[in-house]
Amino acid sequence: MTTLADPVEPAAGLPEYRPARGFRQRWYRTPSFVAGIVIIGALVLMAVFAPIVTTHSPTDQDLKNILKGPSSEHWLGTDQLGRDLWSRMVYAGRTDLKIGFLAVILPFCIGTVLGCLAGYYGRITDTIVLYFVNVVVAFPFLILITAILFTLGPGQSSIYIAITLVGWVSYCRLVRAEILVAKRQEYVLAAQAAGLRDSRIIVRHILPNVITQSIVFAMSDIVLVLAAIVTLGYIGIGVQPPTPDWGNMIADGQNFLTTRWQLSTFPGLAVVITGIGLSLLGDGLADLLRPE
Repeated sequence: MTTLADPVEPAAGLPEYRPARGFRQRWYRTPSFVAGIVIIGALVLMAVFAPIVTTHSPTDQDLKNILKGPSSEHWLGTDQLGRDLWSRMVYAGRTDLKIGFLAVILPFCIGTVLGCLAGYYGRITDTIVLYFVNVVVAFPFLILITAILFTLGPGQSSIYIAITLVGWVSYCRLVRAEILVAKRQEYVLAAQAAGLRDSRIIVRHILPNVITQSIVFAMSDIVLVLAAIVTLGYIGIGVQPPTPDWGNMIADGQNFLTTRWQLSTFPGLAVVITGIGLSLLGDGLADLLRPE
């Protein structure tokens, strides 16, 4: 006879129950998450402490020392205007990372709110939201942002507005699809039967269970936004000089690829490393937040 103190063997053909482990107990066992945290953490620290890790101003020109090679004074050399390349790289990272992260927060919030309303209430609300979604997705992401920037003019404020007007769609579609499934679950039906307000049901009961996919997507979305920022800077309608930007640096250095290849290569490598770090971080979050 089996007592409460005796272990119970799992029935044949049924998987053994394993309680889910918490985030804090698993994060350091997820290699992709650790690698992403290390890469992005190092880049963010350098951007935050840019005045400490650099020895020159990113905008000061020294026309007597143009296109110099790496040295003890200029670690990566100087550009065509005598500006220190290392300093411009670090400060450009501060600019692009700040825009990349901030430009995702507002679309995330707007898309989540509209997705909640469309998915939960349906009917006319869903029809109106989907109409605007279809209008936005009818145009390629980068082309629509470029058109908006040509209308508003170049600059950081225009970048925020353009990405917000376009980027909310992905989060709206994700949240809407999750809520269409979640609102039929028993815990939601029980909350509705108990007479809870719709706002409380959405915020306290549904949203915590459906927001995971949007958080994971946000990591990859930052990569897309960062690529858009660099591309806009490259064609001259993004971040404007003298503010350093990886896209501007790549464009400025392309005329000197045969003599000073580092002018374009190092900013390009910074973009690639940042993208790899964000991708690893997103994969790690997906593994950690996925229920066991």
